[in-house]
Amino acid sequence: MNSTIQHLYHTTPYPTTTYRRLWCALFLRPTLSSFHAHYCSNIRSHRHFVKMALKVPESVLKKQATQAKIAEQAKQASYEARQKKRQDKKDAIAAAEKYSAEYKATEDAAIANRRQAKAQGGFYVPSMPKLALIIRIRGTIGVSPKAKKIMQLFRLRQIHNATFVKLNESTIRMLRLIEPYVTYGYPSRSTVEKLIYKRGFGKLNKQRIPIADNSVIEEGVGSVGIKCCADLIHEIYTVGPNFKEANNFLWPFKLTSPRGGFSNKTKLVHFLEGGEAGNRGEEINKLVKRMI
Repeated sequence: MNSTIQHLYHTTPYPTTTYRRLWCALFLRPTLSSFHAHYCSNIRSHRHFVKMALKVPESVLKKQATQAKIAEQAKQASYEARQKKRQDKKDAIAAAEKYSAEYKATEDAAIANRRQAKAQGGFYVPSMPKLALIIRIRGTIGVSPKAKKIMQLFRLRQIHNATFVKLNESTIRMLRLIEPYVTYGYPSRSTVEKLIYKRGFGKLNKQRIPIADNSVIEEGVGSVGIKCCADLIHEIYTVGPNFKEANNFLWPFKLTSPRGGFSNKTKLVHFLEGGEAGNRGEEINKLVKRMI
């Protein structure tokens, strides 16, 4: 049959389409298929030979090993950071609950003492406050050198700056010398919390960093056992043994002008005379509420 098709293909002047198709099917396609298979096998053998002949450079192997080691260390560090964050959150919640119970016990004791004194026909006199909040209400014009130096020691370098001060004999005398330029009083726990939560900034490497996370507090004063906002508030409000470190960590609060403003006629007058300056006791909490 093949000789017949060849004879027809060569003898026919113009082979028909049918003859051409038969010719390609019987002779050309098997030839091309065998050539393609031989070519592919040669390529595979050549690639295998090249792969066996070329070796991976030692520097590339070292780089791959180093990158794998770095990736493993980063993965382990990320895992440890997540575990530490979870543990710190548990510790902060436990500390807040402990301090809340302590505050409640102190308030209950004060109420019981008042009732007992009233029942016995006397008066209950609480202990003297140990913490004061100072707010500067005047600028630099007309300030005496001694008063300016005292305000620098209290870190009150700008108007409407506020800082916490531990009350003792020396600080009380200093406050009396700068009474015309500042107003101060005894802040409540709520006021201390609002100042730290809303206007709190820490000092890290001489930079003003917002207290947006407990990690800022831990980095600044974690060495003295203050690791969260609850610890910081407790140390400030109770004037604990590490009050100096906690207070120095806090940047001076930058408050705004009070809503309603100060009266120009009474701003320089003492608070007891109807003015704004000087000691205003627990009324400082109302002023801070207007200035936050």
